[in-house]
Amino acid sequence: MAIRIVRLGSERTENEGLRIGTVRRPPRGVPKSEFSARNWYDVWFPTLAPSLETMKLAQQASTPEQWAAFTRKYRAEMGKPEATHALELLAKLSHQTNFSVGCYCEIESHCHRSILKALLLQYGAELAD
Repeated sequence: MAIRIVRLGSERTENEGLRIGTVRRPPRGVPKSEFSARNWYDVWFPTLAPSLETMKLAQQASTPEQWAAFTRKYRAEMGKPEATHALELLAKLSHQTNFSVGCYCEIESHCHRSILKALLLQYGAELAD
């Protein structure tokens, strides 16, 4: 059992399980009834998405320093009680069932999901290769 970190909208892999969208906004132009069928996500969970202000920092980050500033701000947001409870829950669930979390960004290393992956590991999550 494990969590997979995925790009939303990509083809699903075997044993991926429930796909959780950790994004601030749903995909544009897609009816809600088609989110799952089009491989976006099965459940929207914006609790683990960066705030709009913080998301803009990530989108504008073009230097390592700017990315570091985004990382600090996102980690601070994920340190709030609601987010820590969610991280702990997902980490525990990863030992019981397969599921995935993701975002739309093309490059994982320049996306909040790379930081989310590290946070989940800190909480003891089992991650798929």
